[in-house]
Amino acid sequence: MTETQAEIRLPTHDLRRDLQFFTKTLGMRLDTIYPADDPRVAVFSGHGLRLRIETGASESPGTIRIRTEDPGSFAGGERELTAPNGTRVEIDELNPPLVLPPTIHSFVVRRLADQAPWIVGRAGMEYRDLIPDRLGGSIIASHIRIPDGGPVPDMVHYHTVGFQLIFCISGWVDVVYEDQGPPIRLHAGNCFIQPPEIRHRVLLASDSVEVVEIGVPAEHVTTIEHEMDLPTACIRPDREWNGQKFVHHEADQATWAPHRLPGYVSRDTTICENTGGVADVRVVKRGTDDPDWRCHDADILFTFVMNGGLTLEGDDRDPYRLEPGDAFVIPPGMSTCHSDPTDDIELLEVALPGEFKTVP
Repeated sequence: MTETQAEIRLPTHDLRRDLQFFTKTLGMRLDTIYPADDPRVAVFSGHGLRLRIETGASESPGTIRIRTEDPGSFAGGERELTAPNGTRVEIDELNPPLVLPPTIHSFVVRRLADQAPWIVGRAGMEYRDLIPDRLGGSIIASHIRIPDGGPVPDMVHYHTVGFQLIFCISGWVDVVYEDQGPPIRLHAGNCFIQPPEIRHRVLLASDSVEVVEIGVPAEHVTTIEHEMDLPTACIRPDREWNGQKFVHHEADQATWAPHRLPGYVSRDTTICENTGGVADVRVVKRGTDDPDWRCHDADILFTFVMNGGLTLEGDDRDPYRLEPGDAFVIPPGMSTCHSDPTDDIELLEVALPGEFKTVP
């Protein structure tokens, strides 16, 4: 196999000073230097990077980011440095803590008929944003579709999140998860909870598959896992990732009970229990009583209309007649009524945290 190396070239006007900075301050290794009598070029390697520092090079000095498990012990604890050649160096944590921004509450109604754009995202999937303001960055809700079925050009990856839900609206999709055995087919009406940083890969999808994906916070990092093959040899259904377990909820194994809202029943997906109360996810249908006005104290309460229709009434708001593909967010303390539901109404309701109060 032919060996290949890549270098990033940076300029210098005083190579001797840069030698000291890149080896002593940044702890990189000097690999080559020439010519011997009056050096003009030096090549350094370290921290997954290979640099060619060249006298008179035409490039700008640029910026280098170094991520380390212990920034306090690297480069004397400095977080920003400037090399003699002008290159800026930023020192950051290798695994920074997940930051959940505070929720900026708002009443949101997003209707499919309003022609919200579909954007081509990762692995060729099409995304429609269901919460445009993302409640200040606290949550993202996406309606995702894959128009043409078949193999999905995905890689083993994971997400640095606080909570993530995949709910299948139509069609099916095959996904393989770390320590959960062979690929699992997610059918319409069923859902997955992807615990934080569980490795997984989307393999195959039916024609016209559609899912709703919820992620907390709205902006989170997706990391490609190059070193792991799936499925893994171990099967550990009770394994936890940051206190959360993988959940594959199947509709035909669920039981229905009175919902928190009068006039409706719901099935528990067991997600509240398996996330340690981080979130609750329920599928809601028409019950026998009449709908009535209620308000809640959840931080986030998101609803997606999967089937049928209803009229959403709110304090000092014009009523909205909602249909499949529509979504809404009700802020805490706002009184609303899910009135005039059709007999075939079916809603996906996601609440964070999982336990909250609903009162008249």
